[in-house]
Amino acid sequence: MKEWIKDIAIALIIAIIVIQFVKPTIVKESSMQPTLYQNNYIFLSKQAYTFGEPKRGDIIVFHSKLVQENGDEKLLIKRIIGLPGEELKINNGIVYINGVALKENYTMENYTSGDIDIKVPKGELFVMGDNRQVSVDSRYSEIGCVKIKDIVGEAIFRIYPFNKIRTF
Repeated sequence: MKEWIKDIAIALIIAIIVIQFVKPTIVKESSMQPTLYQNNYIFLSKQAYTFGEPKRGDIIVFHSKLVQENGDEKLLIKRIIGLPGEELKINNGIVYINGVALKENYTMENYTSGDIDIKVPKGELFVMGDNRQVSVDSRYSEIGCVKIKDIVGEAIFRIYPFNKIRTF
């Protein structure tokens, strides 16, 4: 009986530690295709930016100002495109960072709609979905630039579907 209680205690301690650092999440929308599809099951690192800085290309989940049908706040998943202090411009379907065209091999199409010319504010990020034609992201006023403090976590691992397991 003592061994059984010891095993349960160890399992609980491990579970508590994992919950502090990792958050399981299910992708609900199609804005990150072809990287992530609806019903993909991913793990987020909740501590990703505790000791490091966000990087261009990171996939993040963050609190948005949007509201779900049930009244709850909507979490969004997007890719970091512009970092604090950078000049970001979208012109003729091409994204420019500080005047240099951004190479984006992860997008659904090789075209980004919008006419944007912005300096990303300090402490904020410019984010977009990989499926630019359906993504509601920093190009839209209802989202805008995302405050770093609003990040829930960085996508680090896809566990499901099993034939698409990978790290990010």
